Amino acid sequence: MQKIATIILFTFLFNGCTPLVFEGGQTTQLSTVKKQALLQEANALNNQGVQAYKRGAYQEAIKNYLKSIAIKEKVLGEKHLSTATSYNNLGLAYKRVGQTGKALAYIRQALKIRETTLGRIDSQTAESYNNLGMLYASIGETQKAINFTQKTVNIKEKIIQKEKIDTATSYNNLAVLYEEEGENQKALKEYFNALKINEEVFGKDHPVTHANYKNIALLYYTMGKYPEAQRYAKLAQKEPESIELDPIQVTPIH
Repeated sequence: MQKIATIILFTFLFNGCTPLVFEGGQTTQLSTVKKQALLQEANALNNQGVQAYKRGAYQEAIKNYLKSIAIKEKVLGEKHLSTATSYNNLGLAYKRVGQTGKALAYIRQALKIRETTLGRIDSQTAESYNNLGMLYASIGETQKAINFTQKTVNIKEKIIQKEKIDTATSYNNLAVLYEEEGENQKALKEYFNALKINEEVFGKDHPVTHANYKNIALLYYTMGKYPEAQRYAKLAQKEPESIELDPIQVTPIH
């Protein structure tokens, strides 16, 4: 339980949204200046809530979050990501003062918006799962805490893998550009940077990795390094290992 309790809870602040604003309880289009002013007020209240939370002034934080939410719900709507941020922050503050029911309701509401808007594989969605896990841990519902924390881990792992793949693609693109400029040594370095990631993520027998081998082989050939070119050309053409299974023999019973 101690280890679970040490997980850090993060709060995110969003700025620069363009809202619809209300007058007398009705939504209407207002000037850009007025929209910005109302949004700045909502964000300022949220930020004041964050600062109060950090000082341990949780009731003050709750008061500011509620004011921020009242504006955001009317201006941006109840399904906006910025509104979700304030829901999340309010839930964490309610958790601190022991109002578990309210904490659970607001954190779940933030999660619902994030899942719908951002999908399940997103850092903000992972944050909501983590916060739910922490909340359940605090009230002794360990199995639920484990389930939500495991979801957090799964999302983070997928995000990390995607970032690695994107990085490999960037390395490859940089290599192509260096090759166009005739800077073959720099190009080779970037191809190998991409290869290291591709072998780790996809394995040596994946088409993406084979394409990487081919690029390296062609560059070595251009540089007149024929043994190296031949080595990577062979890797690019290597067929994945196959597994043969013995056929199942069924002997009829007489």
